[in-house]
Amino acid sequence: MAKKAKVKARAKAKSKAKVRAKAKSRAKAKARAKAKPKAKVKAKAKAKARAKVKAKPKAKPKAKRRAKSKAGDIDHFMKTDGLDSEREITIGQHIGYRYDVNLVPDYSRITPFLTKYMETMGWSDLNWLEDVHMGYEENRAAVFDRNINGWVTVPAKMKLPNNQQDRDMIARELLIKFQMSPDHPMVELNKAYAKF
Repeated sequence: MAKKAKVKARAKAKSKAKVRAKAKSRAKAKARAKAKPKAKVKAKAKAKARAKVKAKPKAKPKAKRRAKSKAGDIDHFMKTDGLDSEREITIGQHIGYRYDVNLVPDYSRITPFLTKYMETMGWSDLNWLEDVHMGYEENRAAVFDRNINGWVTVPAKMKLPNNQQDRDMIARELLIKFQMSPDHPMVELNKAYAKF
């Protein structure tokens, strides 16, 4: 009798355990079913947000001076911000030189110093100075000196003309004067390393 009672008790315990397990699995299934719509709603909301972001055109940086200039205008970078291509607009800065390196000097704009310099050198043209132009380093007018491999900034007090050709002539004059100056770095190098 005692064995039969034990067997019945075990069978009841097993059936109760099965009922509990089934109840737990049903509860989990219900929880999953409730969570699925929420997850679907969240996924749909994310997809809509992504679609909106893709649909919106990217705002282009506002150019300070977007005036159109004629092709070959020597004052192009003085009249505009110089951001002409899409890439330049995207990165917000001009790519390459801020002047036309092929620009032939207008000899009617030559300075008296350069005229005397050409006479002294016996040149009929500006020779190596033809490709010297007024550039811009950190938003300041500057001339590039190949000997020191760096920019020589124009004094802040100096008033510059509104024409690029006139600026280029001033740049050539300043470069020569700087290279002839006793303060030029090459003078110190000459003193330190000259053999004769």
